[in-house]
Amino acid sequence: MDLLNTLVDKGLRRELPTRDEALAVLATSDDDVLDVVAAAGKVRRHWFGRRVKLNYLVNLKSGLCPEDCSYCSQRLGSKADILKYTWLKPDQASQAAAAGLAGGAKRVCLVASGRGPTDRDVDRVSDTIKAIKDQNENVEVCACLGLLSDGQAERLREAGADAYNHNLNTSEGTYGDITTTHTYADRVDTVHKAHAAGLSACSGLIAGMGESDEDLVDVVYSLRELDPDSVPVNFLIPFEGTPLAKEWNLTPQRCLRILAMVRFVCPDVEVRIAGGREVHLRTMQPLALNLANSIFLGDYLTSEGQAGRADLEMIADAGFEVEGAGEVTLPEHRVTAGGGCGAHAEAGCGSHADAGCGSHEGGGVCGSVQVQAEQEQPAEARTDLVAVRRRGAGTDLAPNA
Repeated sequence: MDLLNTLVDKGLRRELPTRDEALAVLATSDDDVLDVVAAAGKVRRHWFGRRVKLNYLVNLKSGLCPEDCSYCSQRLGSKADILKYTWLKPDQASQAAAAGLAGGAKRVCLVASGRGPTDRDVDRVSDTIKAIKDQNENVEVCACLGLLSDGQAERLREAGADAYNHNLNTSEGTYGDITTTHTYADRVDTVHKAHAAGLSACSGLIAGMGESDEDLVDVVYSLRELDPDSVPVNFLIPFEGTPLAKEWNLTPQRCLRILAMVRFVCPDVEVRIAGGREVHLRTMQPLALNLANSIFLGDYLTSEGQAGRADLEMIADAGFEVEGAGEVTLPEHRVTAGGGCGAHAEAGCGSHADAGCGSHEGGGVCGSVQVQAEQEQPAEARTDLVAVRRRGAGTDLAPNA
């Protein structure tokens, strides 16, 4: 397929695909999905080999959030039967992190519900970061605490944080349909604050909330322009008790196409399969490792994931290897430039001037793709796969790692 050959060539050069090319990936048929995976896999292996980075979540404070994000089980008004607890003490969080590190994780992600941290909250998290790093010198620590105020990113960096996560989640045009208590611009501003403080920025999306292909491409192009080092791709977990509980819009094949599109647009970035992979990819999870070079080990914030041992077996059986603590995740040019595609003028980042089919004589590759005639319909909702987390942080039970 001419489209895929073109996208592989562009991915190896870190060149931005056109918007029509990105849309065409999402529009390929199920019959072509293995070809799409194979093509995007060439780009993934070029920049990241066969390494898989393991990340481990610690939910420092669960539930009772004042924000109204429709996808979130911790939102204001949520009736989801999740664990609810206030801040873990530093030693509790360090103990929880140790389980993930023992399972092979090289990054610990410290997450807390809420609009954003107070200065006292930043002190708490700083103490937690120090406690974790005192026990594990080489561990990477990423904080995810919501919207940041001036100076807070710098304080987290001084405490030893390596990265900060704040997802865009969806396109700017549809953001107001998902959340009303803060804006898309607020989220962009927090990613900028993390960058400016010298933290590695981590920002991604949620697929499956009823968005269009155009929305997915919009948010991924916006992410490339923001230039995070890590792009987590979440697939909506439709929790009962949340406004999006009935949104079962994904098939395993669509998830693979979304991951492939993200890889083509962000070829040299850590693409991480995040929440929902077990629910929506199911038995096709190993195929997704050909597209993403990073996953979460074990459980998520409020839902249970695949057993940690099964994650490790899946990686090995698929012919991949766990990335070691001493290995550098990102390609050398991103590390030395202090940033990725946005630091390279030749990569075309942030420039959408070439975004249409009109830039290709005779219709180019866009004219060679057979678009599906109607929207694909997912199989029956697999509510049995949505398991609320009842172990690990905030409980007396051992974590899954």
